[in-house]
Amino acid sequence: MTKAEYAGNGGCLQRDSTECEGYVGARSAIQPGSEERAGRAPELLEKILDRENLNRAYKRVKANKGAPGVDGMTVEAALPWLKEHGKELTESIRQGKYKPDPVRRKEIPKPDGGVRKLGIPSVKDRVVQQAVAQKLMPIYEPLFSEGSYGYRPGRSAQDAIYKIRGYAEDGYEWAVLLDLSKYFDTLNHEKLLNLLREEINDERVIQLVKRFLKSGVMENGVVMATEEGSPQGGPLSPLLANIYLNEFDHEYERRGVPVVRYADDIVLLCKSERAAGRLLESSTRYLEEKLKLKVNRDKSHIAKVNATKKFKFLGFAFGKGKDGLFIRVHQKSMQKAKDKLRALTRRNQAKNVRQVMAEVKLYMQGWLNYYAIASMKNTLAEWNGWLRRRIRMYIWKQWKKPRTRYCNLLKLGIPEKYAWMAAMSRRGYWFTVKTGAVERAISNERLARAGFFDLSLAYESIQSACVGRAVYRTVRTVR
Repeated sequence: MTKAEYAGNGGCLQRDSTECEGYVGARSAIQPGSEERAGRAPELLEKILDRENLNRAYKRVKANKGAPGVDGMTVEAALPWLKEHGKELTESIRQGKYKPDPVRRKEIPKPDGGVRKLGIPSVKDRVVQQAVAQKLMPIYEPLFSEGSYGYRPGRSAQDAIYKIRGYAEDGYEWAVLLDLSKYFDTLNHEKLLNLLREEINDERVIQLVKRFLKSGVMENGVVMATEEGSPQGGPLSPLLANIYLNEFDHEYERRGVPVVRYADDIVLLCKSERAAGRLLESSTRYLEEKLKLKVNRDKSHIAKVNATKKFKFLGFAFGKGKDGLFIRVHQKSMQKAKDKLRALTRRNQAKNVRQVMAEVKLYMQGWLNYYAIASMKNTLAEWNGWLRRRIRMYIWKQWKKPRTRYCNLLKLGIPEKYAWMAAMSRRGYWFTVKTGAVERAISNERLARAGFFDLSLAYESIQSACVGRAVYRTVRTVR
């Protein structure tokens, strides 16, 4: 199928590329390499190695920061290295002699147990990967499915949630949730390279991608060969992951099945439980036999979209009220956030209370920016009261001795009698800070002036900003 045919069947043409405007004002990293032979039109590899493209790639890598790879080179140290060795680097790529470094393995614990294995390429390899991604993205964006949302410009996890709600409101109330086991680590190299050859005529680019896939992984000082997978952590990996599953997206759209996918998180929608059961079997068989992937059968299941305990996608769930379906934060995601707040405000840390509140603000700003589309006004109002009480406990413990507490309460305007009663209380922290004397001394207004982050006000502000940017919206399926 041609690109035009894909676009005609609902493909989403994107004007954006992987490069965004306004990155750090870094100086030119790559100096001009060998000139192209006279009379030869630039091929894809030449476009990748174009000086402007490489410099944009360096700026992107610098903006993303990130840890060093196996060679220990930092992003800051990369600029002088690239200035000195840029010509040598581009020539080795042109001649097919470039050999990427092994990626450095880093394991990140998962909330549900197990670990997520990241592969951190060296900085110079990240620059080259980013340069490749910047030229491949415009080729593949028109070919990607309308239901694919992960790692694509102008698309987000929130858009995917709105899409599911739109389908559910149109009668697709049953969902098949597919969990791919170690997806990024199990991509079949041969199939992936053949998929790339369908759109890329420059075999030199294919071989460059292959060298990245086969570069190996260093773990505990030992380099191990990589016969499959595209380790998470490199700029090229998300694009390759989308290319690999694009065939699945279009196959099920061709069958008339609504597909919503964010990277390796897949939801297929249908109108009955019986159809969902058949769909779970057929999609599992397709992924395992056709794409050579492993489906986690313990985690893959069917659920009604409004089943708040069984349906979880990207941390969200749905509820059903008098006005229809509404978006909510899944209870596991809520509990994880509350556990994090509890850890940030624990009383056995030697930090100034203002620093603690600053850390809470930093975490919750990011959390609310992600979950602002969900309905949780009442929950956040409860969290506000709970957080203020924990901050008061933190302050109360820092005052330590009864005499210090008594003097501080007096300074904050509490009458001597009540200040003495609170200071001499032998009740626990949770009870004592709820007394009138402590609440009046460490009032909401004083906490706000000291830097307390009001969750309810922040939530309303972020929602208003989303509406203003036309991001907080309902995405309905176009029939």
